[in-house]
Amino acid sequence: MRHLILLLPLAIAACATTGSSDGVIAIETASRGQALAGANCAVSTGAGNWNVITPASVNVGSASGDLRVLCNKDGFRTSEIVFRPSNPYGSSMGVGVGGGGSHVGVGVGLSFPVRFGGGTYPSRVTVDMNPQ
Repeated sequence: MRHLILLLPLAIAACATTGSSDGVIAIETASRGQALAGANCAVSTGAGNWNVITPASVNVGSASGDLRVLCNKDGFRTSEIVFRPSNPYGSSMGVGVGGGGSHVGVGVGLSFPVRFGGGTYPSRVTVDMNPQ
């Protein structure tokens, strides 16, 4: 029974997901509320870097660090957006161990954060670009 309690956190952590977008993010640019195609954008996470021309889709995989999107286009100022993964630390999980007999009891409780998939990125990112 003791081994079952100790393995419970590992079993729950194995249920991690990558989010509803399966790691694919649509990258778009806009100016003054209108779609703006043809911007060169550098997309980066802790897992890698990708260069795209908008509009584009990038498969960044599971959330790994901040998502950065830096875009350039002739006639416009360079623009950057940084997203932190939602719910980066998951939730807190408690583990308790108790023992004793008769009318004496001893207990130890621990609580620690558990990462479930490292959070998620948005499925669509629109970078607003201002004319020079």
